[in-house]
Amino acid sequence: MKKTIFGILIFTIFVTAWTILPKSATVFSTNFQTKDSSDWKQLFNGKNLDGWKHVGPGSMIITDGLMQTQGGMGLTYYAGNKFGNCKIRAVFKMKTFNDNSGVFIRIPIEPLEPWMPVFYGYEVQIDNHPETSNEDEYHISGTLYSLTKPMSKSGKPGPQWNTMEITLDGPRTIVVLNGDTVTDYTEGQPTTVRKFDFEPYRGIRPNEGYIGLQNESDHSVVFFKEIAVQALPGHELPN
Repeated sequence: MKKTIFGILIFTIFVTAWTILPKSATVFSTNFQTKDSSDWKQLFNGKNLDGWKHVGPGSMIITDGLMQTQGGMGLTYYAGNKFGNCKIRAVFKMKTFNDNSGVFIRIPIEPLEPWMPVFYGYEVQIDNHPETSNEDEYHISGTLYSLTKPMSKSGKPGPQWNTMEITLDGPRTIVVLNGDTVTDYTEGQPTTVRKFDFEPYRGIRPNEGYIGLQNESDHSVVFFKEIAVQALPGHELPN
C-alpha cells in the first residue's frame, strides 16, 4: 500500500510540473536529429569554384558572389560526383536582353574537352531568342538543345533572374523554367533529326552523369547565383 501511495504521489508531482512548465521548457526531447531528404545540396559556395573544373577556351569567374561566364566555348563541370534521380536547381540571369549558355546533364564520363558533353550529354539550353542565331524553337531556353520542342516559352530577359529546375527521374528528364514546364522527355521517345554538326548526337543517355555549365562565347555573359541538387524521394545524393 505504501508503495502504491508513493507511486501515485510521484505521478501527481510529475503531471503538475509538466502542466505548469513554460512551453519553451523541455523535460524530455523528442526532436531527434534526422537527415532531411528535402535538403538541397549547394554545389556553388558563392566564394570560389571549389569542386569545379574547367575544360576548353574561356573560363568561369567569380563576380560579386556569382559565377560569370567568360569567353568560350568552354565548360565548367562539377567534378565531385555524377548525379541522377535528383532535382537540379539553377538560378541565373543574362547580362543583356538575351545571352547564351546552358546547363549540362547526363554527361557520361568526366570531360577532357568541351565538345564531348555537347555530343553525348544533354544541354538544357539558355537562350530566349535562338532565331538571332538562325536556330528554331528546339533551341530555346529549357529545351534539351535541338532535341525537344518547348511546351512553354518562359525564359526571362536579362537582367531578370530565372529559376530552372531539372528533374532526373531515371530515364525521364523534366525541365521547369520559372514555374512552367518546358520539357518532359523520356529516353527512347522520338526526337528531331540532327541538322547541324554542332548539335548533339541522337541516342540514349545514362540515368546519371556529370553536371556542367557552358561559357558560350565572348558575346554572351550569363551569371549563376545558385546551383543545387536535391535527391528524389527514396534516393540519396552521392557523398
